[in-house]
This record gives sequence, structure tokens and C-alpha cells, in this order.
Amino acid sequence: MPRSFRFGDMRKKTLLAAAEADIQLNAPAKPMGYRVFSLRSLGILLVAGLMALPIFELVYLALKTGANENWPHLWSTVLPRSTWITLQLLLGVGFLTAIIGVGTAWLTTMCQFPGRTLFRWALLVPLAVPTYISAFAAVEVFDFTGPLQSGLRALFGFTSSRDYWFPEIRSLGGAIFILTFVLYPYVYLTTRVMFLTQSVNMLDVSRTLGAGPWKMFLRVALPLCRPAAAVGVTLVLMECINDIGAVEFFGVRTLTFAVYDTWLNRSSLSGAAQLACVLLIFVLGLIALERYGRKKQRFHSAGKDTYARPRLTLSGPATVLAWTACATPILIGFGLPAYVLMRFTLRRLEGFLNPALYEAAATSFILAAITALVTIVIATGLAFAARNRPSAATRAAIRFATIGYAVPGTVLAVGILIPLAGFDNMIDSLARSMFDVSTGLLLTGSSFALIYAYSARFLAVSYGTVESGMTRISPQYTMVARTLGRSELGALWRVQLPLLRPALLTASLLVFVDTMKELPATILLRPFGLETLATMVYTAASVEVFEEGAIAALAIVMVGILPVVLLSRTIERQT
Repeated sequence: MPRSFRFGDMRKKTLLAAAEADIQLNAPAKPMGYRVFSLRSLGILLVAGLMALPIFELVYLALKTGANENWPHLWSTVLPRSTWITLQLLLGVGFLTAIIGVGTAWLTTMCQFPGRTLFRWALLVPLAVPTYISAFAAVEVFDFTGPLQSGLRALFGFTSSRDYWFPEIRSLGGAIFILTFVLYPYVYLTTRVMFLTQSVNMLDVSRTLGAGPWKMFLRVALPLCRPAAAVGVTLVLMECINDIGAVEFFGVRTLTFAVYDTWLNRSSLSGAAQLACVLLIFVLGLIALERYGRKKQRFHSAGKDTYARPRLTLSGPATVLAWTACATPILIGFGLPAYVLMRFTLRRLEGFLNPALYEAAATSFILAAITALVTIVIATGLAFAARNRPSAATRAAIRFATIGYAVPGTVLAVGILIPLAGFDNMIDSLARSMFDVSTGLLLTGSSFALIYAYSARFLAVSYGTVESGMTRISPQYTMVARTLGRSELGALWRVQLPLLRPALLTASLLVFVDTMKELPATILLRPFGLETLATMVYTAASVEVFEEGAIAALAIVMVGILPVVLLSRTIERQT
């Protein structure tokens, strides 16, 4: 016993001595660590400032100019009408996407019927189709000269539009209809993940208490999915606000189109900035509604369910209804534009020999690849700082840096043009005064402006994916690397980045495809003569020759399918 006590005392002394030696060895490193932390904080603040600069500049310009010569006209005529139309569009699309998204998510998760496995991932496919392509395809099919109305006239012998009634597709109702079937996957995605992860015990308890399938959905599942549905609907409404190609083609003059029209057609940047600030208020209101929709709605399971999720088996008419509910959104959201694009592509096979198509494709690919690389580097740095040096300042800076995704592309374009023009003018004046040489516009109207806008808008997509992947890496790996003599950056390079490879590839692909589809910022900021696949499609449709841009549109859709399939596989694997 005494020897045991002496051994224990000696062990304690050894551990204390090692701790004291470690403290002494690490003591000189404190100033260096402090400098690293300061440089890192400075870098985070710089990134946050650059990403949020367009919004601050936009507000500054709107307040600085005050009531310009166009503002009375905008205030009395454009603003009230555009605001009312925007509200109607948001209400209609939000309501319908909530019904379709939540309903299809419940059917594919909690019900068993033939084809359910196919519908699980097929319901996400409309995400691959940009809204402006769906709008152009819908007009081609449902317009007076389209195959649907032409078939009706031939079938019933009608000679003019006065002989029958058919809903006008180029209207607010048509915009709501098409945008709903393209954007509902946001609600479907968020609510289905919630249904997959919620506790089965709650549903079993409701069944024990005598609740049937319909009552269980309304009284248990629907309240549980409210936070997820609120997030999905908010994403849908933000995409509605950002859209410019579809609403213009439908003849719907929303606030986003008013910003575009005031800037380019009225040549009033200050008026566009003031309208953009009104649009920004809409975005902040949507964020506030989303927070309110999730207020006091925090549900979690006390433990993981150890048995399979029971499903309600459908048969007979119920199966037909389930098939109809799941197949209709896919056919309208993806099947309709795919049919139109394939038909036009087969008619214009010579378009594959058009050099302009390959130039636009190469431009789109280069811009999207550079944007993906920039956002991945920034997102990795922000996620690394948030994990290793968490603080209130770091979290606030990251929120500012990732706010761009909630801002429409037109708003970002107006806000980016102002600081870039100011920088170019400053460089030009310095060059004139010192060397008597004019530098002209260096950044304004360049590819740099486009990449800046894309990075500010899609950094949130990249950061969310990278940060989610980093949370899955155990801190013990980094601790072991540090114990073996690696620095924080060395541990990031040799340990964390290899483990982050799937998340980095996913984030890169998502940003790449979003950049390929981005239209509003590209139209407003692109250099003179630069064409991307998105602008090629938009230009062709604007002059009523959508058939000319069918191949470019088909290329965008085919590229967009890749992240949809990847996303579906990721959800199934993680749940």
C-alpha cells in the first residue's frame, strides 16, 4: 500500500511537471498567436465588408440623392402598382408551393404506393430548370398559337379566340402558375427532411389515441413541419423576388422589373437605387416572417428510433390520387420545358455548329468555375475561423458576408456598380494628375464585376455546405495533428481539407450551377458584347425567337440536373 501511494504521488508530480513545461514552452508563442488571431479577424472583417458593401452603397446612394427628378413619377405611378403586383405574386406562389411541397413530401415519406421510390427524387427535378426557361416554354405551349389552343380549335371547329375561353398565360395568374411548379421543390425538400428525421413515436402515439391518417397529418405532422415549411416558402419567395426573365416575359411588372426598367430604360441609377431599397425592405420582411414562422417551434426527438418507419399503404382510388398529386408537378415543372426544348433542338440541329453557342458556353463555364473557386476559398476560411476561433464578432461578420443570397441580383448589381465606378474614377483621376493618362473604366463593365456579384450572392450556398461538412469532422483529429506538431493551418491542409472533400465538391457544384443560371445580375453588369448561355436564352426569347436559344437552354437544364441528383442521394444517405 505505501509503495502504491508513492507511485501515485510520483505520477502526479510527473504530470504536473509536464504541464508546467508545456506552459513554459507555449508561453513565448502567445504574442504570435495573438497576431495570427488579429490578422484572421481582419481578414474576416474585410471579406464581410466586401460582400455587404453593395447593400451599404445602395442604401447610401438612395439616401444621398433624395427626391430626384424621376422619384415623384416613380412614387405616384410605378411604386404602388409594382408593389401590389409583387405582393400578389408572392402570396399566390407562396400559398400554392406550400400546399404542393408539404403534400408531396408527406406522400413520398409516410405513404406506400407504386412509384413512390421514383417520385422521391423526381419531385426535385424541376429545380434544374431556371424560371425564365419554364416561362418561355409555357408561353410556347399555352399561347394562342401554341399546340394546345391550336388543337382545341381544330377539335371543336373554333375559328377565333372569341369562340371559346382559355386562360391567358401572359398574365399574373400565368406567372403564379408556372413559378409555383418550378419552385415548389424548395418546400418539398425542407419538409421531407423534417418528416424523415422526426420521431416515429409521436405518430404511433397519435394512432394509439385513435387518430386516422388524415387527422394524424393535420393535427400532428403539419404542426411539426411548420418550421421547415417556413424555411422552404421563404426560399421560394426570395427566388420570386429575384426573378426578372419570367415576369418580364409574362408581362408582370414587379418591383424587380421596375428596378431593371428604371436603370436601363429611364437611365436613372438613383431612381433604381431607391426602388431597390424598397425591394430590400421586402426581403427583410420575408426574413422576419420566416423567423416568426419558426418562433417557439423547436421539436426534437429524445433518442433515435430503433425500428422502421411505418407507412400507410394506399390502394385503389387513393393510389390514383397520390400518383396525380406527385406526377402533375413533375410534368408541368420539368416535363413541359423539356418537351419544348427537345422539340426546338431537333428542329435546329444546325445550331450546334453556331460558334456563338460555344463562345457563350465557354464564357458561362469560366465565370461559373472562377466563382465556385472564389466562394469555396472564402467559405472554407470563414468556416475554419468559426470553428477554431468562435466569437460574437466572428458570427456577426459571417452573417454580413452571407447576406447576399437573400438579396435579388438586380439589387446587388445596382449596389456593385456604385463602388466600382467610384474606384475607377479615383484611379483615372490619379493617373491623369500624375501621368496625364486616362485609365478609363477598369472594373466597371468587366468580368470582375460579374464574378464579384456572383460571389456575393452565392457565398451563402457555399458556406452552408462547407460549414455543415466541417461540423461532421471530430475535433479530435485536429487535436492529434496539433499534438504531432502541426499548426492550425497545417492541420487544416493535411487533415480537415481531405475530410471536407465531399462537402467542397458539393458546394462547388451547387455554386457552379447557380452561376450558370443567374440572369438578373448578368444582364445588368456584363461587359458589352459578352454573352452567356443565360443571356443567349433571354435575348432569343425577348425578340420572340425562343427557338434560336433552345440549345443553350437545354444545356443549362442538363447541367442543372447534376446537383439535383446529388442532393437527392445525399438526403437518402444521411437519413
